[in-house]
Amino acid sequence: MNSKRVLLPLTLGGFGIGMTEFVMMGILPDVAKALHISIPTAGHLISAYALGVVVGAPLMVALTSKLPPRKILGLLMLIFAVGNGLSAVAPGYELMLLTRFVSGLPHGAFFGVGAVVAGRLAEPGKEAQAVSIMFAGLTIANIIGVPIGTYLGHTFSWRIPFVLIVVVALLTVVSVRRLLPELPARETNLRQEFVAFTRLEPWMIIAITILGNGGFFAWFSYIVPLFTEVAGFSHNAVTILMVLAGVGMALGNMLGGWLTDRMSPLRATTWLLLAMAAALFTIPVAAQHQWSTVLITMLTGALAFSTAAPIQMLMIRAAKGSEMLASSLSQSGFNTGNALGAYLGGLPIAAGLGYTSPEWVGGALVVGGVVFAAMLVLRRRRQAQAEPIVAEAVA
Repeated sequence: MNSKRVLLPLTLGGFGIGMTEFVMMGILPDVAKALHISIPTAGHLISAYALGVVVGAPLMVALTSKLPPRKILGLLMLIFAVGNGLSAVAPGYELMLLTRFVSGLPHGAFFGVGAVVAGRLAEPGKEAQAVSIMFAGLTIANIIGVPIGTYLGHTFSWRIPFVLIVVVALLTVVSVRRLLPELPARETNLRQEFVAFTRLEPWMIIAITILGNGGFFAWFSYIVPLFTEVAGFSHNAVTILMVLAGVGMALGNMLGGWLTDRMSPLRATTWLLLAMAAALFTIPVAAQHQWSTVLITMLTGALAFSTAAPIQMLMIRAAKGSEMLASSLSQSGFNTGNALGAYLGGLPIAAGLGYTSPEWVGGALVVGGVVFAAMLVLRRRRQAQAEPIVAEAVA
């Protein structure tokens, strides 16, 4: 069976997850108006989803630890469909808050289990590219799904995007059953899987994940006022600009997978984070002109998503025997970064420093990720130097 066709269910699931995660930002005013709440209060619906991801990643892996991967992925998508279906019919804010939390529960585990499955199904030496095919669903969602969902939500009803997401989730369940080959269940028990997290290295990778993604969301959360208030674009141009950002993300995702298969995941992560920090620090200058704003938006989006595959592979390889749990917790790190970046990026705006100020916060967060990556490089070098000495002493 064609390897890319086999990975289609993972891409499709990633598309549905990407759409439900990002479309809320586009329809937030419509949801707030319909539910008779303020926009800041409606913003808690985004936080509820992120909290669901953080809680759900280890919880879902624990609850499905005895099942084979194909059944896990199908079950996760069914839960995802139920959560979004309830969001589509939620009559009030409180129930909507709960359904967004439920919708987030399968997110981390789906990408975590899916990354391990993609790596197992890939040709030797192309594991990271296989993982990037799964994450391509997220980027395609930003190019196609989110703009369509936002348009339908504005024009007709904010509930329609959630109906579309349910359809995508159910199609994913069917494609998982029909296209994904059966792989054996994990042989390790859950207690053994948590042993990997008694070591320092996985926690250092989670720190890299939080800081790197936090830097991205410090910028991306406030990108619309950057376009309109600083670069001078009209509100009608925002949708096109967001699509171009999505195109950059898609290209960067493929680049990250390609690079990781040609150098170590740690080396790829370090260089890509350095480039991302440089791009973020360049935005305040580039945003003064429309043509340079377009270029830097695509470049920053590309660099942000280029780190997805190498960080995921870095975590999988650092936690031998605990790959699915580690990969899922990596997604918790990504979403913790989402919340942290959005919060910290908003502080200088609230202090009156303008809409280019979040980029300095974002750049600083990414530099923090680079520092942790450099510490991990040094740690591995010391371990490599110590191994021959230990072997010699034993001999």
